[in-house]
Amino acid sequence: MHLRPLRIAAHVELISLIVMLANLATAHLKPISSLMGPTHGCAYLFVVIATWRLTSATTTTKAVAVIPGIGGLLALRRLRPFGVIDQPTEDSVLPQGIAPATPAPRK
Repeated sequence: MHLRPLRIAAHVELISLIVMLANLATAHLKPISSLMGPTHGCAYLFVVIATWRLTSATTTTKAVAVIPGIGGLLALRRLRPFGVIDQPTEDSVLPQGIAPATPAPRK
């Protein structure tokens, strides 16, 4: 599984939390609260569900993902050493002029 959707959701989760807390500490504008609340909630749920669906995620990684705000980033950090990588597949489109890597011929 690619980690790109999880990485995007983790960053959205953190940024939306920062915006909500900054809004709460300053002007407390209702339109910002109305936009950032559901955005943060959806990103949080996406991070938790996506992490729990990963077969390579350990129990600790799944538990860390539940932490609001930074759980997604911490889960991503824990997933890196265990071999879950975010590399393009063979079906990915490469920029024009770049050929896919081929293995070296055996002698």
